[in-house]
Amino acid sequence: MSASMSEKKPGGEVEDLALDTDLGWAIRMVSSAFRRVATDSVTDVPGGARGYLVLVALAGGNEPPSQLALAKEVSLDRTVMTYLLDDLEAHELVTRRPDPRDRRVRQVLITDTGRARLDRVRQSLVAAEGRLLADLDHQDARQLRTLLARVAQAAQRDSLAPDETAC
Repeated sequence: MSASMSEKKPGGEVEDLALDTDLGWAIRMVSSAFRRVATDSVTDVPGGARGYLVLVALAGGNEPPSQLALAKEVSLDRTVMTYLLDDLEAHELVTRRPDPRDRRVRQVLITDTGRARLDRVRQSLVAAEGRLLADLDHQDARQLRTLLARVAQAAQRDSLAPDETAC
């Protein structure tokens, strides 16, 4: 076998395999770099990156989600979500209230303090993201975000779908 392996492209063409064309390598490198530049940006939020994602999810929605719906949206275990919300609530970044339609369910709302903290953190994170995406022009960076969001949504959908092979 030669040092350079090949695979078929979707169009039937053969492409040489190399690290710089491998999706797994690219995702790992980008994820590691993003984690490095983003970690400092989210240290001001209880729970770090997880707390930040909860605030983003709450700030972007209209109807306050239940704790369980929020856990699913940000892909966190519901027990972890409970502890994280306790911490965010202790810092007055979120509040929980009974759902008026079902008082057994708790809705989660971002507070004004939470929005202000999110705005500060987001400004820092935008600067960090800018450093990571420095080699891309505005259009390419926007397209990358759009495509990654689509892949992430598909991955999340797949992770929430019941395993059909477990019958």
